Amino acid sequence: MDLLEKLAGIEARYEELNNLMADPAVIADYTRLREVGQERTSLQPIVEAYREYREALRHLDEAHALVASEADPDLAALAHAEVAELDGKIAAMEANIKTLLVPKDPRDDKNVIVEIRAGTGGDEAGIFAADLYRMYNRYAETHGWKSELLSSNETGVGGFKEVIFMLKGKGAYSRMKYESGVHRVQRVPITEAQGRIHTSTATVAVLPEVDEVEIEIPEKDIEIDVYRSQGAGGQNVQKNSTAVRIHHLPTGIIVQCQDERSQLQNRLRAMAILRARLYEMEQEKLQNEQTATRRSQVGTGERSEKIRTYNYPQSRVTDHRINLTSYRLDAILNGGLDEFIDELAQRDQAEKLQAAGF
Repeated sequence: MDLLEKLAGIEARYEELNNLMADPAVIADYTRLREVGQERTSLQPIVEAYREYREALRHLDEAHALVASEADPDLAALAHAEVAELDGKIAAMEANIKTLLVPKDPRDDKNVIVEIRAGTGGDEAGIFAADLYRMYNRYAETHGWKSELLSSNETGVGGFKEVIFMLKGKGAYSRMKYESGVHRVQRVPITEAQGRIHTSTATVAVLPEVDEVEIEIPEKDIEIDVYRSQGAGGQNVQKNSTAVRIHHLPTGIIVQCQDERSQLQNRLRAMAILRARLYEMEQEKLQNEQTATRRSQVGTGERSEKIRTYNYPQSRVTDHRINLTSYRLDAILNGGLDEFIDELAQRDQAEKLQAAGF
């Protein structure tokens, strides 16, 4: 099926949905009406782009006909110029339509839960985890997103064994999803007396926020413990038992939150993290089934994938998935991640277009 046939089929479906929205039986069924409305809304940008594209093709045919039949040199030259202009406009329209036809990740507009964990490297890995936490918070500021700390486990030397936080804002997942993986730092640690460069790592997991209706967790599947919150070094910071630990029995996942002063708030946050992790497990399972023969390098979110190196002596940051290197280490650690994320998003889009046959 060529592009025009595919677009004509989509337009026919769009008109069918318009008729359904005026059907009394559909109007009386709220769930059905919402489904029809959502599908219609998703098709509308494609249909509008198709109609403009079809009109441009009609004008191009008329311009070609004028070039072939016009005897007046001046009018023929004008027709030639119009053909050239329309050719460029139509090429841009085709590119836009192909992008619209690639299925959008329904999670792209969601808020995200980001989990950063210290990897190899001892205290230095924990300090690097804290550096990444600050970097993402600054990146969030540049995009007008709100950051909310959900859970943290400090090392006592200015680092984190683990830090979990939420970034709230439109399109947060569409940008942050490319950050999942192993991040590596090469630098001289503060604790290194000999001035030797060490390599340490931290892992980043980016999970879309999940609504309760998307992931249902039966009460029988979880065990909940409460205990006193502890600060760095293990000292109790709360006299009351406000910290919450949730054990998901079917999967063995354990989530704990202690940063809020109320047990209810810690429980709500722990449940949000658990839902996100369970949803991600389901998505990875589906993705593995659907892409057994083809795995994309960009945006896979593989936990073992070493995606980026931050080299302090050379002020260099390299993203290994796209072989892109920048010598703006300070700016990147201050939230200037867009040069990497833009390129990753473009590569991802190009692969999706290729997979769709364009």
